[in-house]
Amino acid sequence: MSEPFELAVTPRYMEVDQQGVVFNAWYLVWFDEAFTGWMRHAGLDYAGMVAGGVDVQNVHTELDYRAGVRWGDDIRVRVDVRRVGGKSFTLGYQVRRGEEACVEGSIVYAVVATDGSGALEIPDHLRALLEAHLSPAA
Repeated sequence: MSEPFELAVTPRYMEVDQQGVVFNAWYLVWFDEAFTGWMRHAGLDYAGMVAGGVDVQNVHTELDYRAGVRWGDDIRVRVDVRRVGGKSFTLGYQVRRGEEACVEGSIVYAVVATDGSGALEIPDHLRALLEAHLSPAA
């Protein structure tokens, strides 16, 4: 198990709503950016995977808001592997301001064929990578 991947984010002015905090939809954008960064960090060749006929789709998302994030805050989005199933896996996300967890969430990703034929078993190379990064708390 390696250390969780973290993506540094500084909220932009356009991401803040009239309440002075980051608008909720932006957290999913940050999660997606963190997922992309995690894939690179973990050594997953996403373009190669897709070229080989395999992709992933977000099929379930949960978010829990603990504290508001404001424009200019120095935050990090932490990614960890929570579950590895037969045809899907779950990544956990935590938006942190220093040691404070501001938002926690998870996304279930289904593994699918790029030809539109439906769900696939997680390929061995992807399963091995996910299991190598599985969080001990999972």
